[in-house]
Amino acid sequence: MSEQPAIRTEKLTKHYGKVEALVDLDLEIPRGEIFGFLGPNGAGKTTTIRTMLDEIRPTRGSASILGMDTHERSVEIRRHIGYVPGDLAMYPDLTGRDTLTYFANLRGGVDQAYVDTLAERLDADLSKKVGDLSSGNRQKVGLIQAFMNRPEVLIMDEPSSGLDPLVQREFQTMMREVAAEGCTVFLSSHTLSEVQRVAARVGIIRHGHLVAVESVAALRSKAMRRVELELDSTAEAAVFEAVPGASDVAVGNHHVSMSFEGDMGALIRAASERYGILDISTQEADLEEIFLTYYHDEEVSA
Repeated sequence: MSEQPAIRTEKLTKHYGKVEALVDLDLEIPRGEIFGFLGPNGAGKTTTIRTMLDEIRPTRGSASILGMDTHERSVEIRRHIGYVPGDLAMYPDLTGRDTLTYFANLRGGVDQAYVDTLAERLDADLSKKVGDLSSGNRQKVGLIQAFMNRPEVLIMDEPSSGLDPLVQREFQTMMREVAAEGCTVFLSSHTLSEVQRVAARVGIIRHGHLVAVESVAALRSKAMRRVELELDSTAEAAVFEAVPGASDVAVGNHHVSMSFEGDMGALIRAASERYGILDISTQEADLEEIFLTYYHDEEVSA
C-alpha cells in the first residue's frame, strides 16, 4: 500500500442528464502533498470531491484513495480520511463539543487532548450550540472534526469559508504540519491566493474539464512583472525591446520601465552590456491575476 498514491482518479466522469459536470478526470496525488484544486464556483470542484468519495456515483471512471477503490471500500476509507464538505451541515441544537464527541464516537474515539489543542489553535468556542454560531465559527468545528482523527488524507472543499485572516493563517500552518507528517491534503478552492501559500501543485478545472496541473512555481514563472531600471546613462528603448519577454518599454533619460515575462537574467545581462545599472525594482503580478488570465485564455481557445 505504501507505493500507492494517496488519491488517484481515472477517467472520472459525472453527467447530470445532458450536463457534463465532470469529464474524464485523471489525477494522481502522492502521499504527503498539499494539492490545490482550483476553479470558480460551478467549475466542477464539489462534483469531483463528492464523486471521488462515492457520495454520488460516477457516470464512468473510477477513483481510489490509499490504494482502495472508493466504491468497493467506501466504509474502510472513511477510517483513514478527514473531510470538510462545502455545504457543511451539523445538528443545530448540539454544542460544538457535543458535535465533536458525536463524530469521535462514530470513529471509535479520538484523543480528546488533541481536540482541545485544535480548538485552542483555531480559537473555537465549543460550549455554544452550533445553531448559535456564525458561519466562520461553525467552520472551525468542521475543521476540528476533519483533523481530530489524525487522518492520512484530508479532503476539504472551500475550508477557509468564513474564517478571519488570523485563523486562516493558523489553519494553513496546521495543513503544513500534517503534510510534513505524511498526510495528503486535497484543498479545493476558488481562490488561488489561499492555495499558493500551502500547495506545491495545483489543478485547474474549467467546465468539468481538468485544463492544467501546474506547480505553483510554474505558475509564478508565467507572471508578468513590471520592471523598472535606473541606469548610468541615457537609455535606448531598442536595447530592451530586443529582449525576449519585454513589452510596453518606456524610456525617460536614465530610467526604463517595461512589462516583462521572461528570464530576468537575460534582461539584466542585456542591460549591463550597455549600461551601468544603478537600481532595479520589480513588481510581480498577483498569482490571482495569472490564474484568471490563464482561465480566460483557456475559455477563449475552447
